[in-house]
Amino acid sequence: MIPYGRQDIRQQDIDAVVAVLQSDFLTQGPQVPAFEQAVAAYCGAKYAVAVNSATSALHLACLALGLGPGDWLWTSPITFTASANCALYCGAQVDFVDIDPHTLNMSVAALRAKLALAKQQQRLPKVVVPVHLCGQPCDMAAIHALAQEYGFAIIEDASHAIGARHQNQPVGSCRYSDITVFSFHPVKIITTAEGGMALTNQAHLAEKMALLRSHGITRDPAQMTQPADGAWYYQQVDLGFNYRMTELQAALGLSQLTRLDEYIEQRHALARRYHQALAALPLTLPQQHPDAYSAYHLYVVRLHNTDRRRAVFDALRQDGIGVNVHYIPVHTQPYYRQRFGFKLGDFAEAERYYQAALSLPMYPQLSDVDFEQVCDSLRRVLA
Repeated sequence: MIPYGRQDIRQQDIDAVVAVLQSDFLTQGPQVPAFEQAVAAYCGAKYAVAVNSATSALHLACLALGLGPGDWLWTSPITFTASANCALYCGAQVDFVDIDPHTLNMSVAALRAKLALAKQQQRLPKVVVPVHLCGQPCDMAAIHALAQEYGFAIIEDASHAIGARHQNQPVGSCRYSDITVFSFHPVKIITTAEGGMALTNQAHLAEKMALLRSHGITRDPAQMTQPADGAWYYQQVDLGFNYRMTELQAALGLSQLTRLDEYIEQRHALARRYHQALAALPLTLPQQHPDAYSAYHLYVVRLHNTDRRRAVFDALRQDGIGVNVHYIPVHTQPYYRQRFGFKLGDFAEAERYYQAALSLPMYPQLSDVDFEQVCDSLRRVLA
């Protein structure tokens, strides 16, 4: 089976992990800070907090921004459920903003209209989470302008988008956001096996996320309520979690980061080949915003004849092509429908997209033979 995505592990990655296994520290050593500093430097952000998953990073980001009961978080319905669940972990409520049918990201026009109505209803969001779907950055300048007008904080869910750029600035620079979150899951651009990171330019947010990552425990005298009893002393000053990244994961991430630009270039080359090979088929191919440079985590095509999506999906799987669908609209999930009353028809563009979407294999080491198999199978199935 040709997967839709997969990790690229080389000898230098293995050597980096083995070196940690032979070192004194498997956790809470020098690798995690080094990885944090390297990603922050790459993105042009001041601070980075590495954690065990992007889901944990989203949770910490919400808590650092003070999200809690009585507050609202808005995000895109076309995302993995964690983009919305992070609000529920904090006791807040969730709503969605429909997508732009071209970029597939949060529609700025829909966000603007929803904010105007929410202001009248006195139900403005405290946090908005734009999702850089497939690796293509959202229109962050426009969303930031709305944040300035309506007073909400921004968490960029860039789980798909490390290495992407918006207005020639790296995603993760937090130029137009409070916090940016990355994922290092194996099918993402670079991997730490499992892992995530939150970037910010605000010291108090970084400090809060770092504290909550490690049980809410500190050895920093400035955060303590009384002088230390001795060198062994620590205090729990908040209720935190065990969201730490291990040294093994950070070493793998550091090694992978050295090839990030190479990976992005290879993904763009593969996307160009798909554009050319599939141009004549009854498909809508990915469209790029002129201000954006995608990381191309996913290559999603949309079938013109949506009635055939299931048959096309099954036929491609039968041919050994590991196509997938990203994503089922969150508001249609049973938990969200039953608990919050969302229903079909609430976000028409997202639902229309879902009926047509198909993710094709997209990863740098996809061979020429496998690429041709994907394209030939698509041509045959759609004939």
